[in-house]
Amino acid sequence: MMTSTTGSYECDTLPAPRLASGLTPDLDHNRSPSPFSNFEPSSAGSSPFSTTSDIEMYTTSTTQRKLCVRHQRMADEGTNLKLQQALDALPVQEREAINAIWSGFSSSSHPRRELILQGILTMCCFSQLSLLTEQLGQLIRIDPFTALPREVSLRVLACLDATSLCRAAQVSKQWKSLADDDVLWRGICEQHIGQKCLKCGWGLPILERKRRMNSASPSSSPPSFPPHHTPDLFVSEIPDALPFTRPWKDVYSERLSVERNWRRGRCSVRTLRGHTDGIMCLQFDETLQHPSFPILITGSYDRTVRVWNIETGLEVRCLRGHTRAVRALQFDEAKLITGSMDHTIRVWNWRSGECIRTLEGHTEGVVCLNFDSNVLASGSVDTTVKVWNFRTGEAFTLRGHRDWVNSVRLWESEEPADVEMACGSDSEPRICQGTLLFSASDDGTIRLWDLTRRTCVRQFMGHVGQVQSLKLLQVDERCDEVVSRQERRIADNNMAHVAQVGNAKNPFEVCTVITHDADGESMEDIQSLDRVAREVLAGSSRKRAKRPVLISGSLDNTIKVWDIDTAKATQTLFGHIEGVWAVASDKLRLISGSHDRTIKVWNREEGRCTATLVGHRGAVTCLGLGEDKIISGSDDGDIRIWSFAGDNRL
Repeated sequence: MMTSTTGSYECDTLPAPRLASGLTPDLDHNRSPSPFSNFEPSSAGSSPFSTTSDIEMYTTSTTQRKLCVRHQRMADEGTNLKLQQALDALPVQEREAINAIWSGFSSSSHPRRELILQGILTMCCFSQLSLLTEQLGQLIRIDPFTALPREVSLRVLACLDATSLCRAAQVSKQWKSLADDDVLWRGICEQHIGQKCLKCGWGLPILERKRRMNSASPSSSPPSFPPHHTPDLFVSEIPDALPFTRPWKDVYSERLSVERNWRRGRCSVRTLRGHTDGIMCLQFDETLQHPSFPILITGSYDRTVRVWNIETGLEVRCLRGHTRAVRALQFDEAKLITGSMDHTIRVWNWRSGECIRTLEGHTEGVVCLNFDSNVLASGSVDTTVKVWNFRTGEAFTLRGHRDWVNSVRLWESEEPADVEMACGSDSEPRICQGTLLFSASDDGTIRLWDLTRRTCVRQFMGHVGQVQSLKLLQVDERCDEVVSRQERRIADNNMAHVAQVGNAKNPFEVCTVITHDADGESMEDIQSLDRVAREVLAGSSRKRAKRPVLISGSLDNTIKVWDIDTAKATQTLFGHIEGVWAVASDKLRLISGSHDRTIKVWNREEGRCTATLVGHRGAVTCLGLGEDKIISGSDDGDIRIWSFAGDNRL
């Protein structure tokens, strides 16, 4: 830090004092001047500081000098005072000799100091050199954050991952103040929450419901109702509250706890009972503005549709009207649409239980349906797909499959086909340009339809059994590349861990969770792969490229991931020993339900099963995937909620 060139910055080192010539022994036999006093040599007749007030003057005056980082730290730590005490323990003559050496060195220029030090080193024996080595090991250490501005310190800490930041916060109070800064943790949250990080491969759930709940004041007192007033089950009586904010570190910690539960297979299980026959379809939503609690709707072979409060596990409403099994449903805030083996599609107000409309057109049972803001599509046992006009109830038919149509999925393509927009007449569905439809059938094929031209534009062939379910997903292209390369290395430590969850008092509610790679996915292991990510991402743009992915489950026991552009299967996932009835996926994981009565959780990028959930007594026929839970329906008539929430509670 100090150079010998003329004109460069030199530390304003504190010079050593000289002993006063007129010093009397009775005043000075217990004290000698400080080796690094801030006073200039005293004038004739003046006395050097020999009282406590002089030391206080020294401490005050050092702040007025221009010191380097090292000498400023010495002043802060009181090093001079310790040397003064050691010097005071020596006889007067020895003190004078040592003080002369210190004074001469302090008054020398930097080139001369270097010469003096080199000479002293040549005279040192190994014992003195050993002392120097021990002392220098401590003296040359500099806390960078004491010398750098806060803004620069935060830029440095922004290069660390979450684990390293937590370790840095344990160093000192100053480091903790920097490492806990909201700016740093907001950046980490944006990098991980809702997507897989391009650096470490970890992704954290958004927990949308908790985020909305935390936007209101956390009042624990229940709402009060007037006398003789029974609140509507769908009306939230909780008064509005002022928003509040939480530290971003707390937000990250909460979501990290959930993600670790997913990876380690830690969950709690609750069973909902009410249907008298097998469950065939379900959907849940935790983000509805009204009502205030999360909603689950299920359809069954018992011909009913039931509405549940997920928080309490209570049945809120039972919708009756279909005369045969309910095989498909979908709902939003405004409506519920169900399809049944009685050949009809019904539109419901699920809050009141009123059937608003019945659509008839299929000649056999309706097995699947899917709708968006403009269009309703349905698939049937009659091998056709119908696209309906919400307003008039009219429809057109797509023909091509040779067996039951088990799943349909609408897709708004970002690159629509080069055709004129077909708006349709008043009685026909109004189709926007670029609207496509996927359909899966018992004939083993998946077809892609252009609804503007009403023709099949692509066929996906590869399954050797009936295709039962489809899932469309938008993924980050670069993230897939990075994570697959990273986690392929982690898979070598694949081990199985078995745990039982559920109500031990009831053997029918005891479930088993088999985690296949708990030892192989520690945070430290994944962080060690950061170099791989940096190699892949070198020179890449910060904006993530999105690409659509199609996932299918079949009774040939496999799950396939398809490239939509080429109609080729890019991955085939093996693991179930019987047919796959249902698949669900988000950006972080893929799940599947099978006739073998199990649910499997998959790492989609690597094609590896990470956990197996065992508990149903019949085939798992339908699934719902949330950020911290799986909801499954089975032929045994049970609905199971597998919660991976941080506190393992629903």
